[in-house]
Amino acid sequence: MAIASINPTTGETLTTFVELSAPELERAIALAASAFRQYGEVSMAERSRRMIRAAEILEEERSDFGRIMALEMGKPIGAARDEAIKCARACRYYAENAERMLAPEEVATDAKRSYVVYQPLGVVLAVMPWNFPFWQVFRFAVPALMAGNVALLKHASNVPQCALSIEEIFRRAGFEDGIFTSLLVGSEVVGRLLEDPRVAAATLTGSEDAGRSVASIAGKNLKKTVLELGGSDPFIVMPTANLETAIHTAVKARTINSGQSCIAAKRFIVHRDIADEFERGFVAGMAELLVGDPLDESTAVGPLATPGILADLEDQVRRSVEAGARVLVGGARLERAGNFYRPTVLTDIPRNSPAYSEELFGPVASLFRVWNADEAIALANDTGFGLAASAWTNDAEERERFINGIEAGQVFINAMVASDPRLPFGGVKRSGYGRELAAFGLREFVNVKTVWIGV
Repeated sequence: MAIASINPTTGETLTTFVELSAPELERAIALAASAFRQYGEVSMAERSRRMIRAAEILEEERSDFGRIMALEMGKPIGAARDEAIKCARACRYYAENAERMLAPEEVATDAKRSYVVYQPLGVVLAVMPWNFPFWQVFRFAVPALMAGNVALLKHASNVPQCALSIEEIFRRAGFEDGIFTSLLVGSEVVGRLLEDPRVAAATLTGSEDAGRSVASIAGKNLKKTVLELGGSDPFIVMPTANLETAIHTAVKARTINSGQSCIAAKRFIVHRDIADEFERGFVAGMAELLVGDPLDESTAVGPLATPGILADLEDQVRRSVEAGARVLVGGARLERAGNFYRPTVLTDIPRNSPAYSEELFGPVASLFRVWNADEAIALANDTGFGLAASAWTNDAEERERFINGIEAGQVFINAMVASDPRLPFGGVKRSGYGRELAAFGLREFVNVKTVWIGV
């Protein structure tokens, strides 16, 4: 089967790749298993040196990598360059901090000496999505490699050039063959990889269905997994907030990556005292966004990544309107070539509609009105998802209520949700389990080993 790179702006097939044959896949797995045994002899200082070199490559060639992302999945070019730089920051962060985070920890007990050590698990399979085609991979791979693991990447099939570019970055940085390998294979191969005894663990960022499948197969084989799944993040605005800043941030938070982000704000929950003013500003901001060619520096919203994603979003909006939701702006695709959808705001959204209960993966916002903080928290939690939340208030009591009351892996106050290498990232409920980034992510794929030395 051919794996195709298709430009979502034009529908043009950029290039195709032949999927790995069974013998080629076997050689890749065997090489990874062999490389892991040798990689354990590489010092932390040398791993750090290589990771710094990877950061330098990302920084020096960010324009080239950004163009690949823009052409392959439609990310606006400025955001694509920024993504490469963010990956470089992760490389530098772990190069500077991994040794300290993984240092043995002494524990006082009845033993002559007792302590905890962190040792790598082995070959880790990463099943990664297309929406942040570099960052999603690097935020897993950098801590995994610094901890001494090796990685097999099964990237989304619509971003094969991104997958191969990442493999080349690590190779050029000095990581030997087999330390990081991109596998150009279809999703039907994932189960076989998870069942292979040489694969020790797996991580997935993607849909709920994909997460359930990976967790089920890995569970049957008693293998560790980390899942980062969908989100329907609330963005709460209260009367004490700086409304102008909140509105400006709300537009950005809903349309980052053309709305195709798990941690993009999707449900805007606004106190009724300021709801009319927020609605006017928010609708105007969404209407002003330039939608177009992602290679144009002025473009704010590019195409959706695939025709299927566009069709799904159209269907969700249509069914929401049929259920009673009202369109304030947008509500339709652009009548032009490519997978373009107009920035959209929906309101008067009934509970039985997709805009209330489903993740809308595109530039479509759901706007709700509430009377108080308790109602805002109840609405924020009235979802199966629990990835992240943003709350805007300058009232100290409200701030603490949102921090403690919202069911999510991260809560941002007076700021837009974003991932940061220095802080753990992950969700609760149907948004998955486990954590990426910071020391928590570094230790997800290690054996936390107790050592007891008697007298």
